[in-house]
Amino acid sequence: RQRLFTVEELALYNGTDETLPILLGILGSVFDVTKGRSHYGVGGGYNHFAGRDASRAFVSGNFTGDGLTDSVRGLSTTEVKSIVEWRDFYFRTYTHGNPTKSLKGVEAKAARGKQLAEKQKKEEAKQTSCNSRWSQDEGGEV
Repeated sequence: RQRLFTVEELALYNGTDETLPILLGILGSVFDVTKGRSHYGVGGGYNHFAGRDASRAFVSGNFTGDGLTDSVRGLSTTEVKSIVEWRDFYFRTYTHGNPTKSLKGVEAKAARGKQLAEKQKKEEAKQTSCNSRWSQDEGGEV
């Protein structure tokens, strides 16, 4: 059975109450990260993720205030793709529930990001590499 958490409910699972599991949300999926208590619990390096969905922080690096938000509005397709890859890591590593239907738009944007990254990689492979060098004695040469 799927359970939906309100922001307030999820906040209770932030690691401060040792009788409760530590939960983390990413793109609306909630993961039990209790087995990583040393990382996600109080004083842990990733405690800022505990008890909330801070999807944006996975790519922004802003682990304070309004950077710890679930909003992905305004992010590029490549950034959204990166968040989906983080979510995939949590699916492989931690216990989780089922994602909701509202993820379809985000997952579609991430798929476009993957396609763009593959296209860019192919285009870069077509370009010849620059064969330049420089030394203080001889100067530059291309």
